[in-house]
Amino acid sequence: MTIHDAAPGRDYIFAPPPVPALPVRGAPALFPVHRICCVGRNFADHAIEMGHDPTREPPFFFQKNPDTLVAPESGFPYPPASSDVHHEVELVVALKSGGSDIPAERALDCVYGYAVGLDMTRRDLQGQAKKQGRPWEVAKAFEHSAPCGPIHPADDIGHPAQGAIRLTVNGALRQDGDLDQMIWKVPEMIACLSRFFTLAPGDLIFAGTPAGVGAVERGDVIRAHIDGLDEIAVTVT
Repeated sequence: MTIHDAAPGRDYIFAPPPVPALPVRGAPALFPVHRICCVGRNFADHAIEMGHDPTREPPFFFQKNPDTLVAPESGFPYPPASSDVHHEVELVVALKSGGSDIPAERALDCVYGYAVGLDMTRRDLQGQAKKQGRPWEVAKAFEHSAPCGPIHPADDIGHPAQGAIRLTVNGALRQDGDLDQMIWKVPEMIACLSRFFTLAPGDLIFAGTPAGVGAVERGDVIRAHIDGLDEIAVTVT
């Protein structure tokens, strides 16, 4: 027996938590989520607005927990311990297979589909962590911090490499970019991640955000759009 053993009928000291999952556009089955990896500063204009050099340095990653996913219609509860919570619209890449040391030219074979997601961030806590050289989990991996729409299978839509990615708050445009502005493209992200982790079916990659990130308040309505994917609308509660 291993610590990962979840054989049917096995007794646990309390009921195991449910499997985090996302709906799939046009299919009754759900996409079970294994883990969430996020690419930091993957749009040059966002790197600049955050005070960093936009040159093509090696990508870096951080993680959110799978249970931070939330259906957009459920709303985004404003989190405690922060007074500066920001929106970040991102392309979400959903993997159907994985492995280690995946060549970039074969990386898209691992992709099941794509979705629109939000990387909600407690920016004040992130700023404090950066100054102290500490991890970002309290800023990035809090409950409900990853609203995400349905996954669109790549068999239906292909692999989007360009197209508008934008976000509005109460109808006012905040973020407005194009997927072709990503510094590291989807195959490169997968190849790089697979050098550090053994990627697996159910992994999600949040692929970075364009410039225009900003604070939200209770009552705000966030709309996130990527061409070819279902737009999501999230109310801050």
